[in-house]
Formats: sequence, structure tokens, C-alpha cells
Amino acid sequence: MAVNKKALNAYRSVGVASAVPYADRVQLVQMLFDGLLAALADAEGHIQRNDIAGKGEAISRASKIIIGLQGSLDYDKGGELARNLSDLYDYCTRRLLKASLRNDATIIQEVRGLLNEINSAWELLPSLLKSEPVAMAS
Repeated sequence: MAVNKKALNAYRSVGVASAVPYADRVQLVQMLFDGLLAALADAEGHIQRNDIAGKGEAISRASKIIIGLQGSLDYDKGGELARNLSDLYDYCTRRLLKASLRNDATIIQEVRGLLNEINSAWELLPSLLKSEPVAMAS
């Protein structure tokens, strides 16, 4: 999965751009998910408090990050996985629109649950990518 300018711009919009120049691709995606999940939690809280403006801003922030993640997918290298993620991101974006229109926190919770599963996979990835240490001959 290549991280492109759309994803980086979405990341910057959540206010943590200072770490971007020092992060590798996996870390960038993990930071995007951190910002995305925080925006979804904010949206849920705003709905519960009936803060319409705050809800709109949080859902907009989350949607921008999802669109950035979707735009960074590499369909040539990712094949079916990239297509499935794209479909999931599209579904999440549509659900967020519905949550916004209906002020429905349960839809936000559904989207958070789906994206938490993807986030868990990204959190596991660095340990899978580390090479095993080579045993020294004694």
C-alpha cells in the first residue's frame, strides 16, 4: 500500500504533521488510523451531546482520512486485498454520511468497529515485518 499526498494531507488535517517526515509507511498508516479513530470517537461524543457543528467537523475529518487511505491503495501490488479495502472504505464513508444525517451514534460505533479491526492488523504488521535474528555460530 503506497501512501500518497491525499493520505498525507488527511493526516496533516488531524494536527500531527510534525511526525510525518520521520515515519515509515506503516507508521504513517498507523497514525492515520489513530487520527481516524479519534475523529470517530469525537463524532460519537458530539452526537450524544447534540453538538451538530462538532459532529459535522468530526465526521468530515474522519471521512477525509478514509478517502486519503482509500486513495493510497496500490491496486497493482495489493490486488484483491486493495479492492476489498477500497470497498470497505467506501462503505464506511457512506455509513458516516448516514450517521451524520440521522445523528446516529450506533452507525459511528459500527464504523469504528470495522476500522478497529483493520487498525489491529496494521498494529501487528511491524512485528511480522521484522526479520528474525541470525544465530551466531559459537
